[in-house]
Amino acid sequence: MELQISLFAGLADRIGTSSLRFACEEAALTAGRLKQLLAEAYPAAASLIDVSFVAVNQEYAAGDSPIAEHDEVALIPPVSGGEDPKERTGSESEDGMFAITESSLSIDRISHKVITANHGATLTFIGTTREMTEGRRTIHLEYEAYVPMALAKLRQIGAEIGEKWPGTRCAISHRIGRVDIAEASVVIAVSSPHRAACYEASRYAIERLKQIVPIWKKEAWEDGSEWKGHGLGPWDPSAPGTFS
Repeated sequence: MELQISLFAGLADRIGTSSLRFACEEAALTAGRLKQLLAEAYPAAASLIDVSFVAVNQEYAAGDSPIAEHDEVALIPPVSGGEDPKERTGSESEDGMFAITESSLSIDRISHKVITANHGATLTFIGTTREMTEGRRTIHLEYEAYVPMALAKLRQIGAEIGEKWPGTRCAISHRIGRVDIAEASVVIAVSSPHRAACYEASRYAIERLKQIVPIWKKEAWEDGSEWKGHGLGPWDPSAPGTFS
């Protein structure tokens, strides 16, 4: 079989392409076996392939998950060094509550998506580009996303919040491309009948976003750049959300 594999962030840089055509002679292929074959074919990227996750049809796949020739396949790395991000496009969910965009984020517009007469609490979290980190000056950030899957995972977070805190409304928008100092990269708006659920759901949303949404951040400094990870320890996007 021949697969078309999407690559992102530092993994795309190491292999030298963001879209890889990969031929496999094996009739039955699993996600775990695909990683082994890719590591053998691209030994310089083997260590990063080993810690990456395979996504099949925009879902994280277990090692024994089968892969068919016409599946949409992507390799999702946690973090690595590399060059500038590749192609960028934006997208929005049909209900307008979730978006991946290259445009500046309107905090007021996103917040108003969740405001309703029956809710007494609305909380908006704004993630912005920080200039100084551990004594090093950041010039700007670059964000890259596997856009269709990222949007699907934002919708998933909204659904999880609805299950954990019934009646709560959630809207999330995330920037891709260049985000300058003090500009917003992510806005999460949550509303609920009471403030306790609102605080809990907002915290859950940002932590879950860092865990499962395929968006990568590259910090650009005066003397170089580096892809940065989620900062949550061992990366396992298949784990259930436990934040509250």
